[in-house]
Amino acid sequence: MGFITLLKKLNVSIMVAFASFAGATIFICSHFLIHGEEFLTQKAIAANQAKTEVVPAQFEAGEHLPGGKATSRKSYKNKNAFSHSSGNMSFERELLFKVGNGLFRKLWVSSPSSTKSSDGLGPLFNARSCQRCHLKDGRGHTPEANWPEDTQVSMFLRLSIPPKTEAQKKLIESGQALVIPEPTYGGQFQDLSIQGHHGEGHMNIRYEYFNVTLADGEIVQLRRPHYTATDLKYGPMQKDVMISPRITPHMIGLGLLDAIPAQDILNHQDIDDKDGDGISGKANMVWSPLKQKIMLGRFGWKAGSASVKEQSAGAFSGDLGLSTSLHKSAAGDCTSKQVFCLNAPHGIDKRSGVEITDEMLDLVTFYSSNLAVPRRRNPKSETVLKGKTLFHSIGCASCHRPKFKTGSLPKNKHLSGQVIWPYTDMLLHNMGEGLADHRPEGKADGFEWRTAPLWGVGLTKTVSGHENLLHDGRARSVLEAILWHGGEAQKARDTFTKLSKEERQWLIEFVRSL
Repeated sequence: MGFITLLKKLNVSIMVAFASFAGATIFICSHFLIHGEEFLTQKAIAANQAKTEVVPAQFEAGEHLPGGKATSRKSYKNKNAFSHSSGNMSFERELLFKVGNGLFRKLWVSSPSSTKSSDGLGPLFNARSCQRCHLKDGRGHTPEANWPEDTQVSMFLRLSIPPKTEAQKKLIESGQALVIPEPTYGGQFQDLSIQGHHGEGHMNIRYEYFNVTLADGEIVQLRRPHYTATDLKYGPMQKDVMISPRITPHMIGLGLLDAIPAQDILNHQDIDDKDGDGISGKANMVWSPLKQKIMLGRFGWKAGSASVKEQSAGAFSGDLGLSTSLHKSAAGDCTSKQVFCLNAPHGIDKRSGVEITDEMLDLVTFYSSNLAVPRRRNPKSETVLKGKTLFHSIGCASCHRPKFKTGSLPKNKHLSGQVIWPYTDMLLHNMGEGLADHRPEGKADGFEWRTAPLWGVGLTKTVSGHENLLHDGRARSVLEAILWHGGEAQKARDTFTKLSKEERQWLIEFVRSL
């Protein structure tokens, strides 16, 4: 099929297709829990202020290109820093990337519509396009961190209930299902709807503020969020509903993470902490609707999706209410108790039987897989290298594993065999009570989160206009994110608080250089 013909078929304008914008999934789920205020004696403060000698780590060959040859060489100094394509991609594939970008930015409308290739939105949804949540392919924001270009909040609530029947328990235990959806509102709380219908309600956030005193006397204010679903339009939720917030992560490097051989990730599991280091990462093994078998979970805050394609299809269904061959319901996340939703008009294509054809899904997947990681900033700086030393010495690298080598990808050869530096082990870790959502997802319990990749975190403010970090954006800086770490990261977090202010700045400068 000719390129222009393809554009016409997909209803993507040539101008949009050649624009370089972006969007889609992944993240920095950070590390270090606080149980309340910390008060240190003057003697302890004085002892911790004693100057220590930190020897700078060595710069390692290739670490300035975190995505290997796929690293973007383009400017990282503006909002498009996350929207560039893989640096080693061919010109022909660059065209596919731009078509995928057009679909990613496409605004969908409800059915029936004169634009048949753009209808099918909803009936319940969280956004009208992928780009609305993954703004400039960066991180989403909490309500107070408003983007002028975005009228909606790019975060939502996951919903589920504990399995009760033997059938439900078997689904969870076998890996066939990650959760049991809330009977009325489904697995995702959707605040928007097509005309003539009601969204499900509103997400309400209340913050509780408290101070943490570091060893040298510096006081850091943290905020603990409390979430509720209010103004419910379809009756009460089940009393034992479990609610968990999600903010959209940045999208860079997804194809490279997808390309890491599964065994290389599984080799780092230590479920029973046999080496006694306090770190016991484990994999979330999930059902793959694409491969029809249990596979390693890689994507999502709790590693609930096995591939970029499955993550994309799940977002089309849950976020936009659009069907794909992997999620065939045109009603998206609507439940049997939302009859209006099930009976609403849809935009199903008669030939494919879905609203998002496989060709469209593949293009969005290709785009999402090839959003390039920007090159490092000042990786050879003495202070950055001192921060690197501290990052390793206090234990951060135990979970934020620096590098992997990608495997062979016949359909994406340019991503194959790359030494990459994502700073994640792709495994689940107990992060303590402070970050716990008490909502299991597959093999992940209510305390566990997948280690978020750190690459690109230093450009969060440049791209997104804020530095809301962690799974719900509660942390407003790298410092706050570190202080929220607990559980397996408690020891590293506590050691960090005892560093001098200068040393803390070195470590933070290193993280922001990634």
